[in-house]
Amino acid sequence: MSVAVPSAAASLAPLDVAASRAQFPALSREFSGRQAVFFDGPAGSQVPERVIDAVSHYYRTMNANHGGVFATSRESDAMLDEARRAVADLLGTPDPDTVAIGGNMTTLTFGLSRALGKTWKPGDEVIVTRLDHDANVTPWVLAARDAGAAVHHVSIRQEDCTLDLEDLRAKLSSRTRLVAVGCASNSVGTINPVADICRWAREAGALTFLDAVHYAPHGLVDVSRWGCDFLACSAYKFFGPHVGVLWGRRQLLEELPAYKLRPVPNTIPDRWMTGTQNHEGIAGVRAAVEYLAELGMVSGHSAGTPSRRAALQGAFARIEQYERELVTRLLAGLREIAGVRIWGIKDPSRLAERVPTVAVTHDRLSAQTVAERLAERGIFVWHGNYYALSLSEALGREPEGMVRIGLLHYNTVEEVDRLLDALRRLS
Repeated sequence: MSVAVPSAAASLAPLDVAASRAQFPALSREFSGRQAVFFDGPAGSQVPERVIDAVSHYYRTMNANHGGVFATSRESDAMLDEARRAVADLLGTPDPDTVAIGGNMTTLTFGLSRALGKTWKPGDEVIVTRLDHDANVTPWVLAARDAGAAVHHVSIRQEDCTLDLEDLRAKLSSRTRLVAVGCASNSVGTINPVADICRWAREAGALTFLDAVHYAPHGLVDVSRWGCDFLACSAYKFFGPHVGVLWGRRQLLEELPAYKLRPVPNTIPDRWMTGTQNHEGIAGVRAAVEYLAELGMVSGHSAGTPSRRAALQGAFARIEQYERELVTRLLAGLREIAGVRIWGIKDPSRLAERVPTVAVTHDRLSAQTVAERLAERGIFVWHGNYYALSLSEALGREPEGMVRIGLLHYNTVEEVDRLLDALRRLS
């Protein structure tokens, strides 16, 4: 795929939000006579029309299992190969064979943790954090338990819900075998300095696993620049179907003791994509990446040179710029509402350290009550701990949790203002 994208020196054209929204059928849904407001993206984004069409097109034209010699199977396999190439561009790797697609991030992580755990022994150590979704905690805790390895939990700084990086570095040693950390918190939006963390782990002789599920819809993933060993994300968070993605360094994916059926070839990605895959969903993943790449295209330029990866770079530059404007407005408005507390980074000068996912609590109303009152007004938010259980416990928010407001690039200033107005009216 070749598209025209902004050069490094060119000024960045703003995101055309109206044109983006027009591609998402769900955003036209009405609730009690008004358009619904979807701030539930951290649990799963809405999808553009092309994703729906790609799923339907697969069923209509090439629905077949993998590896046949007939037309529909060959067409299906060609689509699967192209989908992995698209995901490779999204993740920043030149090697699409290092991309495995499966049911969801949690399932893929459990499979990898089982394989990695077979290489650990008593005396080895694993590092996880209290900022992460439990899918990047419990799989490693269980694998370590089975191997007799020790687990260390990195603390957080409660005042801004960031990782205690000094604590992380203090826990690294020659016994560390794996550091598992999220790129961004799915609860409070904190972005972690993953390139630094990967470098520190590498210097200690440890591997790194990054959970990019919550980061992927907001920022450009770059496994090559970050220097990680493994990374997982979920397509249904970046405008695709319910499908998970796992990337790993080729040598590791080739050598680890994968659990697979006989006589599946011992090659990448066959040894990690166990069983018949969700082919129609994978077709939708390809369409989701193409949608994102299109956001980075620039009209009026001659086509033919820049790559899909370059288009994605332009797309996420636009997305980050627009989402920064949205979260700035949201945080400023929330600070003015009596009884509402913002958890996490709220300093306007530090917005580059967070994605536009904001957790709040109300001093008189429970998180569930706030979510219910907003839902009555057609504003969809989540409440609870969203599987970021360790963080919720560390903040003293169990069992109630918090209210999570998740902004995406298809949200608008008007929707933010509508939410703020609804919060002011709570009683």
